[in-house]
Amino acid sequence: MQMLLNQEVQPNPVRLDKRLVWADRLGPIGEGTLRYGLVALMLLWGAMKFTAFEAEGIRPLVEHSPLLAWLYPVFGVRGGSEVIGVIEMSAALLICARRWKPALAAIGSLLASGTFLITLSFLATTPGIWDPSNPFGGFIMKDIILLGAALYSSTEALRAWASVPALAHR
Repeated sequence: MQMLLNQEVQPNPVRLDKRLVWADRLGPIGEGTLRYGLVALMLLWGAMKFTAFEAEGIRPLVEHSPLLAWLYPVFGVRGGSEVIGVIEMSAALLICARRWKPALAAIGSLLASGTFLITLSFLATTPGIWDPSNPFGGFIMKDIILLGAALYSSTEALRAWASVPALAHR
C-alpha cells in the first residue's frame, strides 16, 4: 500500500516533447508579433500626431497633464503634438533595431514604456475622463496592454544585448 501512495506521476516524454516543440515554434512568432505590432501602432499614432485632427483630439489630455502641459506654451498645439509624434516614432524605429543593436531596441522599448505611462496618467489628470460618455477613458485603458508589450520588449532586448560578446559592444 505504501508503494502505491508514494508513486509519482511521470509525464509521457513523447507528449511533453511535442508540447516543447510547439512552444519553441510559437515563442519567436509571439515575440515578433508583439514587438513589431507595437512598432506599427507607434509609427501610426506618431504619424497621426502631425495632423490637425489628432493635435486637436489630444488637446484636452495634454493641457490637463502636469507632465505635458508645458508643450503648448512652448510649441503651440500643433507643435506640441508633433513633438509627441517624434518621440513615438523614434521609439518605434529604435525598437526596430533589435536584430542588429539590441541596446537601441531596449532604449526604444523603455521610451515606449514611458509614453504609455504618461498616457495612463491622463486617467488621473483629465477632468471627466471616467464619465461613461467620455470616449477617452476606455481608449486609454488599452495602454495597459501596450505598456506590458513595451516592458516585455525591453526585457528581451536587454537579455539579447547582455548575450552579445563584449567586443561587439564597442
